[in-house]
Amino acid sequence: MNQSKPQLNMDQTKIIRFALLGFLALLIFTVFSRSTFVTIGPGQKGVKFKRFGGGLEMDNTYDEGFKVIAPWNTMYIYDVRVQEAFEKMEVLSKNGLTISVELSFLYHPVKDKVGYLHGEVGTNYLERILRPEIRSATREVIGKYLPEELYSTQREAIQDEIEKRTRESVGKRYVNLNKVLIREVQLPETLKQAIEQKLEEEQLAFQFDFKLDRERKEAERKIIEAEAKATANKILNASLTDKVLQDKGIEATLELANSPNSKVIIVGGGDQGLPLILNN
Repeated sequence: MNQSKPQLNMDQTKIIRFALLGFLALLIFTVFSRSTFVTIGPGQKGVKFKRFGGGLEMDNTYDEGFKVIAPWNTMYIYDVRVQEAFEKMEVLSKNGLTISVELSFLYHPVKDKVGYLHGEVGTNYLERILRPEIRSATREVIGKYLPEELYSTQREAIQDEIEKRTRESVGKRYVNLNKVLIREVQLPETLKQAIEQKLEEEQLAFQFDFKLDRERKEAERKIIEAEAKATANKILNASLTDKVLQDKGIEATLELANSPNSKVIIVGGGDQGLPLILNN
């Protein structure tokens, strides 16, 4: 009995030791697998940071797929597909009125420059550079226009200018801005009604001017047509001599004489010696 009890204790100690070693191995594998085995998904690029070997690889990016790195290194993954973000803000117009504007914009990192983007800005580049630049450009551009221009006539020109200004600034930080759209403009209700009434009056005035212009052109056409007819008649009258009229009368008489209708022709009985045609 005394010999079996120590043997049992030794077996339990071995089991506990093996369990601890297994748990430790599993823990090490889990930690290493998370930092060693990296998958870069579709539309993504990887940038590696070497803790003991030169730091960030700014000129070297990693494409999609399964990667194995040293556990003490870090792989930063960037989505380089086109993404959409929204921004809503209040700005002052040219005449000092507050306007609420909602924008949407499309962007993506420059694919082969994500190393430089990570080194200078970091993964939070949307909040650190893109949104601030959008806000700054929007305030500067809209501040040059009146509310009615933003609400109607100059809306496309305004968003194009915001897009151009922002693209120039963020492009220097390795981010592409594809498009900026003004989704919604909110004006004070009284101002909105005044602008809509003004636009309606301008549309009516445009229609009235168009109608007047059309009638003016129609009158001009009739005058030109009448002048052309008068000129033609003047030329025709000048060319119709007595001899020409007499010849035309004779030609007409001969055509009538050849018709099947019965008639009596008296030669030389009409004015200027033209024949007379008497029907039965």
